[in-house]
Amino acid sequence: MNCSPFRTKAEKMNAFSHVDIYPVISSEFTNGRDVLEVLRQIAEAGARIVQLREKNKTKAEIYRLALEYRRITAQFNMLLILNDHLDIALTVDADGVHLGQDDLPLEPAKKLGSNLIIGNSTHNLEEAFAAQAAGADYINIGPIYPTGTKAVACGAIGLETMRKISAEVNMPFTVMGGIKARHIPELLACGVKKIAMVTEITQAGDIRARTSELRSLFK
Repeated sequence: MNCSPFRTKAEKMNAFSHVDIYPVISSEFTNGRDVLEVLRQIAEAGARIVQLREKNKTKAEIYRLALEYRRITAQFNMLLILNDHLDIALTVDADGVHLGQDDLPLEPAKKLGSNLIIGNSTHNLEEAFAAQAAGADYINIGPIYPTGTKAVACGAIGLETMRKISAEVNMPFTVMGGIKARHIPELLACGVKKIAMVTEITQAGDIRARTSELRSLFK
């Protein structure tokens, strides 16, 4: 089995500090293309991280897929984050797990995955403070704009709420939710450094070119 190219938590967090675009791949948002081909094109464009997020597959299917993700991400020295499934992340030697508000709480997750990057989805200041207190390594703030890839009861939170949350917490953060290429300049102007995206990447006609284009906006 392929292993992570980052052996320690410190190495993983250092790699995370250099992330710009944070692609999230879900098979239902690839226009029918194989997720592994999508991943390979993203990797070839130089992305430093990817999240495997599958909401409609069995745990066995996600495990087999995660093994292939690990093989490709190890080849390209990419961080691999599993959405929801801490057990699979540990089994395939992923670099981290991203947990939602209804997933395993952060405290036990950190005990079980002490060498993993632990991310947590947050939608308001209260959730962000709770994630920080519980020891999350980073939070995701969102959805920033209206999105069809994830059902969130709060709806789009907007730039102003995002700015308030990011100003109050003392930890790395990503943003996500309805983000398109045109939004990147205004997000960067708000101090955002890591932007998670789904369909803007995975539904592009040329995924490799789109990933490179999006990454170039950070420069």
